[in-house]
Amino acid sequence: MFKKLNDKARKRLHRKVHIRKSIFGTAARPRMTVYRSNTNLYIQAIDDEEGKTLASISTLEKDFADVKPNVDGAMKLGEAFGKRLQDKKITTVVFDRNGYLYHGVVKALADGTRKAGIAF
Repeated sequence: MFKKLNDKARKRLHRKVHIRKSIFGTAARPRMTVYRSNTNLYIQAIDDEEGKTLASISTLEKDFADVKPNVDGAMKLGEAFGKRLQDKKITTVVFDRNGYLYHGVVKALADGTRKAGIAF
């Protein structure tokens, strides 16, 4: 599974698998997962018991088309995602950094979500 990837992607995937062994989302406390590419950011709240996505947001949506995948844009996207979670009566989540280092954009997403009132 890891052989055909470059070294950076292989290391991230290895960290992701290791992290996911201990993180599990429920309907009351879903797993908030982050994916970032060079051009876009994606966040989802997932109920692992049902296998369903409860809420999602990305920079591909029309409202967030002007948001760049940098720290400032991640903060705005995190705050908007926090508001969406509150609309669905979700107040706590389990944060899944998806193998990325908790630094920069990933940290800004988490901080923006916390700023909107979601607890980790």
